[in-house]
Amino acid sequence: MADSILRDKSKKFAIDIVFLCREMKADHIEAPLINQILRSGTSVGANIHEAQYAQGKKDFISKLEIAQKECYEVEFWLDVLIDTNSITEEKYKQMQNDCGAIRRMLIASLKTVKSK
Repeated sequence: MADSILRDKSKKFAIDIVFLCREMKADHIEAPLINQILRSGTSVGANIHEAQYAQGKKDFISKLEIAQKECYEVEFWLDVLIDTNSITEEKYKQMQNDCGAIRRMLIASLKTVKSK
């Protein structure tokens, strides 16, 4: 199977989320916040990866749409984390940029698939 920039970016993002959550746990940030961003942040990549094994076009679109929704959720949790001083501004900007790039790629991919 050909390499996928979207799959690669989303996997790296999931790994970065795991490391972020470990840092927050060490800093004694509230566990519910950590759990929420861990679940949504890793779900993005999982759904993108799962889409490659979709049972058809509708299933493929559904997986990518779920990944897109999870991106929006991650952005919400990042906003909560920065507003509660749970992460640094540098980490916030990096994670927001990465999430935004994945979201834009998902939007473009969905437009392409839906137009065919």
